[in-house]
Amino acid sequence: MAKRRQRVLITGIAGQLAGQLAARLEADDSIEYIAGLDLHEPSHDLTRTEFVRADLRNPLVARIIDSTRVDTVVHLSLTAVPSSAGGRSRMKELNVIGTMQLLAAAQKAPKLHKVVVKSTTAVYGSNYADPALFREDVAPGGAPRSGYSKDAVEVENYARAFGRRREDVVLTILRFANFIGPTVDSPLTGYLGLPVVPRVLGYDPRLQLCHQDDGVEVLYRSVTGSHPGIYNVAGPGIIYLSQAIRMAGKPTVPVALPFVQGLAGTLRRSGRVDFSPDQLQFLLYGRVGDISRLRRSYGYEPRFSTRAGFENFLASGRITPLVEQETVRGWERSLHQLLTRRPASKSKVTT
Repeated sequence: MAKRRQRVLITGIAGQLAGQLAARLEADDSIEYIAGLDLHEPSHDLTRTEFVRADLRNPLVARIIDSTRVDTVVHLSLTAVPSSAGGRSRMKELNVIGTMQLLAAAQKAPKLHKVVVKSTTAVYGSNYADPALFREDVAPGGAPRSGYSKDAVEVENYARAFGRRREDVVLTILRFANFIGPTVDSPLTGYLGLPVVPRVLGYDPRLQLCHQDDGVEVLYRSVTGSHPGIYNVAGPGIIYLSQAIRMAGKPTVPVALPFVQGLAGTLRRSGRVDFSPDQLQFLLYGRVGDISRLRRSYGYEPRFSTRAGFENFLASGRITPLVEQETVRGWERSLHQLLTRRPASKSKVTT
């Protein structure tokens, strides 16, 4: 008996990640139909994807799911930048109320068999007492209380409640680390693109990144396979913030902790970087997720490590360095040699 071809609805189709996923699915003959839902038209050149202009907060979403007869919903319509959404209040509406309406519609769709929800490792928060690696079943030391991180926690709560009501539906929640790649535009890339990068005095957080190509691959496998549960998605390894700044070839200026909020407000008003309080916490303590569950369930090893993903981003020329990469590598080699050099043995003095 021939396998039934899938019919897929992707929310947030105007986003880079959604557009890349749609392009990947278009090349797969096992996908019968793709619909892309957003308020804005997709920027990718898509041929088989039907664009549906709609607002997730509108109850008419239920009619769209019913009329398109989709069996798979991929929810990527989450934004981390208040300015791009028209302010923090509107951002929360789009993220949380939009998800609530979508899942309420999905609950009533008898043909639905699979829901994939994009989340973030930011649900773990950032705290000085954090574990070295966050596993999916470990409670965070400092749960987020504001911003995109709090939105993501609420989105996951709605998703899990939906999963309990519709046990016949495969529910996959993907907690992505900060995205990086040639076309990624985020608060982190904007921060590293500043002419002089401010750093909080006395802090050097560990950064874990997810290359956009690995993100698309995991989403694709989530659509075409069966992977119920929650998964951290990131490249292996870490880089320290100080390393990332050096690799970007940028000078840095130390900022005392009491002045960080004021500086962030100034940058936000200038339009250079839109930092929310939870993102500032990330630049203090960092965050690293354990990807063992992803490797076991998906049988997938990310193509890009955190460092390789960041180097790929830098190679795209999105950031103009003030110091050449080869000079930075020379500094790092010299520092490594200095730190690993064995101390000279003291000569014995005889009397």
